[in-house]
Amino acid sequence: MDIYSFGPIAAVLDAAYSALTTLADALEPIVGDAGTAAAIVLVTLLIRALLIPVGISQARAEQTRSRLAPRLAEIQKRHKKNPERLQRETMQLYKEENTSPFAGCLPVLLQAPVVGILYSLFLRTKIAGHPNNLLAHDLLGAGLGTSLVQMLTTGPFSLPTLAVSIVLITVMIAVAEITKRVFRPQPVADSPLSSPGVLRAMNTLHYLTAVFAVFVPLAAALYLTVTAVWTLVQRIVLRRRYPLVTASPAR
Repeated sequence: MDIYSFGPIAAVLDAAYSALTTLADALEPIVGDAGTAAAIVLVTLLIRALLIPVGISQARAEQTRSRLAPRLAEIQKRHKKNPERLQRETMQLYKEENTSPFAGCLPVLLQAPVVGILYSLFLRTKIAGHPNNLLAHDLLGAGLGTSLVQMLTTGPFSLPTLAVSIVLITVMIAVAEITKRVFRPQPVADSPLSSPGVLRAMNTLHYLTAVFAVFVPLAAALYLTVTAVWTLVQRIVLRRRYPLVTASPAR
């Protein structure tokens, strides 16, 4: 069964298709053939602007976690031989502070449907039963419906697609490197989350967006690139507004 033919999903895709094509048509007199790419950028900026309150919540959560780090380390040290008690005491601490160890994860979850919709819009030859004209649009000659992997494996080879893809992926890798250096996680003494292996794995996660961009249509890669740059700038601004707390270990 084709899930895209399911009524609600088809309706959502058709509405997104109509909105994006309308915006692209409005931008075409200004940016020419790059109207659809410009529309994707504008939609991305709008979504990120709407998520600013969530970003503030995430910055506050990071600040709270840094304040609680010494107390979490003390709990870890006191109950490391009793995992059940350790988990209970940890969750109790988060409850007392009116926060959660998963606080700040919402931005990732909220943008996942957007990436999925963009992926579908530039993957399907038909949307809600009608031809998908978005596949005919490009950015500097690179087809927005083509992924780097698709171009390299099944062809046809396109130098503009290769060039634009490399630029977008390079930007994402640069953003990931800056993020890794500027926002290093605070180590917690005696915590398994502070082990070298875990820290290396967490650093690797910064580059997953760039890896993902290799496989998705160029339109989704463009969305991911703009999102990555926005997120980095926003985190830098909010870190200054909500700096991490350096506290002495709890006694």
